[in-house]
Amino acid sequence: MDARSVLTEDLLRQFDTPGPRYTSYPTADRFSEAFGPAQAVQAILDLGAGSATAPLSLYVHIPFCEALCYYCACNKIITRHHERAAEYLDALEKELALVAGSLGPGRPVSQLHFGGGSPTFLSDAELARLMKALGERFHFTANSEISIEVDPRTVSPARLEHLRGLGFNRLSFGVQDFDPDVQEAVHRVQSFDSVRDLMRSARALGFVSINADLIYGLPRQTPRSFARTLEQIGELRPDRIALYAYAHLPERFKPQRRIDGADLPSPSQRVAMLGEAISGFLARGYDYIGMDHFALPEDALARAKREGRLHRNFQGYSTQPDCDLVALGVSAIGRIGATYYQNAKTLPQYYESLARDELPVVRGYALDSDDRLRRDVIMALMCQGRLEFGAIERAHGIRVDDYFAAELASMQALSQSGLVEIGEGHVQVTPSGWFLVRAIAMVFDRHLRAAKERSRFSRVV
Repeated sequence: MDARSVLTEDLLRQFDTPGPRYTSYPTADRFSEAFGPAQAVQAILDLGAGSATAPLSLYVHIPFCEALCYYCACNKIITRHHERAAEYLDALEKELALVAGSLGPGRPVSQLHFGGGSPTFLSDAELARLMKALGERFHFTANSEISIEVDPRTVSPARLEHLRGLGFNRLSFGVQDFDPDVQEAVHRVQSFDSVRDLMRSARALGFVSINADLIYGLPRQTPRSFARTLEQIGELRPDRIALYAYAHLPERFKPQRRIDGADLPSPSQRVAMLGEAISGFLARGYDYIGMDHFALPEDALARAKREGRLHRNFQGYSTQPDCDLVALGVSAIGRIGATYYQNAKTLPQYYESLARDELPVVRGYALDSDDRLRRDVIMALMCQGRLEFGAIERAHGIRVDDYFAAELASMQALSQSGLVEIGEGHVQVTPSGWFLVRAIAMVFDRHLRAAKERSRFSRVV
């Protein structure tokens, strides 16, 4: 499978439009402030009254970073004042107590992820404190996936050993690019040797899975320079690779205004970089999971893809069943039952809510029956690459041909372009279609706004 042979300029012009990444459906832009703490508490109480044996996922957001990366669109707070973490941990523990009080004690957890910001901004003692607090409120199952995002500039082999001792068994290293000129342009300088040494240490410590994040489309990147980064990543051979397209949206993300638009690669160069990456990773034995993820065949993510168990949540592709996600921390987004919720995006608002003994939820969304139906359709396409009409009809009591008549008619253009195959009772995403699967899923998105308003999303490629 070679992206360069299927992602032609004509195909890109037709389908490479701004669109959601579908870590949820409906997407977060549909959340409303009419959904607040009271609705979130009720959703948690309903979950607590349900099956106490169904495992949960947990997400904890640590917003602090010591330095600003110009490409970053995450919710973060740039500071060198590490003493600010203590107040934040106090608030996190307060939020944890409120949530766990409604859920009930000892709920099983099969997945925990620390994201940011830079979670490794916290000291060893602070990370230990937070893990202890979580362990007192929840029961981690024997095979729990416990992962943390790592800024290589903030850790050492000794710190990795500490993380392993706390129970973390998966790491995600933020690499982005190894080229010095690119690193300078995005204000994130880290050497290949340092990342290589950290990955070697992580393997020696027994981390089950190591991920490396890469970004293509950054300033000063060229197909030739990115090819060197790909060679270096191939030498490191992480278990997973996340390959993201840089979305230049300076009107939304202030740090990106420091990037000179003239330094950005052209659309044809972006396609060349994507094609080289996909072809190179496949040649090195990686499985293409979908959209922006690759994994070695023995990794749990690749096994889940082969066995039809792949799922998608706010952290991307996941091996875990479609379980409830409890999110903690400023700006964190969770999913409980048929509801989504998001915490306050600023520390003052987050702290003020908790000082009132109130969950810091500021907006959310309650899915109706149509949302749940379309979520299942979109996730089937995004995760399995195949929509089986019979399964959807049995789950939702509808006839796909009737309910989605307009959508199936729109799919004909995708079929003619070779992105999908429409058969009797199914839609199959083709190898070419996997590269533009977001565009395929968008056909079924009832909430997607008019094309002129889609600029708030990143582009499909």
